[in-house]
Amino acid sequence: MARTLSEQEQVRRDALTKLRNKGIEPYPAAEYKVSHKSTDILKGFDADETAFASVSIAGRFMTRRIMGKASFGVMKDSFGEIQLYFNRDEICEGEDKSLYNDVFKKMLDLGDFIGVKGSVFRTQTGEISVNVKEFILLSKSLRPLPTVKTDADGKVHDAFSDPELRYRQRYVDLIVNDSVKEIFTKRSKTMNSMRSVFDAAGYMEVETPILQPIPGGAAARPFITHHNALDVPLYLRIANELYLKRLIVGGYDGVYEFAKDFRNEGMDKTHNPEFTVMEIYVAYKDYNWMMKFTEDMLEKVSTDVNGTSDINFGGKDISFKAPFARVPMLTAIEEHTGHHLGGKSEDEIRSIAKSIGVEVDETMGIGKMIDEIFGEKCEHHYVQPTFITDYPVEMSPLCKRHRDDDSLTERFELIVNGKELANAYTELNDPIDQRARFEEQLKLSAAGDDEAMFIDQDFLRALEYGMPPTSGMGIGIDRFVMMLTGQESIQEVLFFPQMRPEKWESEGPELNDNEKAVFEILEKENRMTLENLKATSGLSNKQWDKSLKGLAKHGLTKVEKTEAGLFIEIA
Repeated sequence: MARTLSEQEQVRRDALTKLRNKGIEPYPAAEYKVSHKSTDILKGFDADETAFASVSIAGRFMTRRIMGKASFGVMKDSFGEIQLYFNRDEICEGEDKSLYNDVFKKMLDLGDFIGVKGSVFRTQTGEISVNVKEFILLSKSLRPLPTVKTDADGKVHDAFSDPELRYRQRYVDLIVNDSVKEIFTKRSKTMNSMRSVFDAAGYMEVETPILQPIPGGAAARPFITHHNALDVPLYLRIANELYLKRLIVGGYDGVYEFAKDFRNEGMDKTHNPEFTVMEIYVAYKDYNWMMKFTEDMLEKVSTDVNGTSDINFGGKDISFKAPFARVPMLTAIEEHTGHHLGGKSEDEIRSIAKSIGVEVDETMGIGKMIDEIFGEKCEHHYVQPTFITDYPVEMSPLCKRHRDDDSLTERFELIVNGKELANAYTELNDPIDQRARFEEQLKLSAAGDDEAMFIDQDFLRALEYGMPPTSGMGIGIDRFVMMLTGQESIQEVLFFPQMRPEKWESEGPELNDNEKAVFEILEKENRMTLENLKATSGLSNKQWDKSLKGLAKHGLTKVEKTEAGLFIEIA
């Protein structure tokens, strides 16, 4: 069943047919050579007008003002907008004026892609414009774009602003909302700036597997899939840590990866099940070195992207100017709850958590309960970039024990605006200690913790060959870009955030097998007597009755009583 077209969509399809009838291909295959971008013309015309005596540009036709034999329009390319001037007699030099009168005025629609050739001039009102000598249709748009208007006072009317529509139809969002494109330009600049820091230091960008036999490197619930040829379950990676550390074992001094990770957990304004992280591992370094490296890098990236290390996020002024504050985790908890958790047993910590209103249960070990306490009672206090350091060993199964206190680990999380932005360790390279930590995770899993880590035997084997002292750091790219662009929802910095599947009109209602069988017969014949349709279907009386009622309920069929009998047809 075809989708019902709107009036404007039908008009555009009619124009498509008329164009083809005139011998104009609305989707030509040939390359269209572009000589200039819109911004090249607008920035360079005043400096050297002769350089723009002949230009060839292409883009989407956005607005049109027809004034008899002359018209103005606006073309939008990837870089900006520029005004076009169309004159009938310059476009159509001979007696045949149909290219202007018919094609331009009647068959060209807003949203179509066109290519134009002409010369650049300045209008009497001072606007730099292209005087069009030739134009060609490059791609016909069959759906009308939202018409967003801005009045003389700068007020926007009919904005394409509904979040669900914008996220589902990001392509439309990018066309009509220029500020959205700027967000993703800054996202690209963020990653390029980070790469420049790593490359300048001599570290190598690598790629590691997304499909993994064991979901290691983090405490999270994975997505599970199945490899048919091998007949084994596989997991979408929750972290790339263990593979990057294998490469350090293999002899690289520094490796990094911008990776897509996947976690089968909740969705909210700061979490998407598919997200981008950067992880870096550097040999012969520790977490103190990594703190300095991280704060210097983030200050540089912020300056590269925004021209300053200062940002405003959610109405709060935040500075990425190094150095950042450093606060041990247990000190932070004591400061904000009044309870010192060092040396406390699991039962004591559970009792303290309940006494301060933090929800915990019997499946949680010490590490997870401390994490809950910090998350609920402390994290939101740290607005300015702050390194929370020295986590209890139960919270960090992949992290080296603290050199001065073996109940702690050499770990930091960078908290900005009350949210984790980065996580780093002095990496655990003792294979015996690592095995014991993995086994503790197995006990948590057996107790019902579905986020406890698996034992990765191959990673343990790699560690047994020897890994040098190493520090590793991971940073959430999506969350960092949110801060740099002032966006409070992660969906705003993802081109295509995860959404519930869309219900398409063309899919029609859900029919059972008998209803489908009857409808398929009727589609071929369009109209039949009830008696013939029933005989053809081969259904029992009860099945036939239910199927007929179901099709009628969905509005797919109608019955007509005639002198010749009862007929049924598609509605």
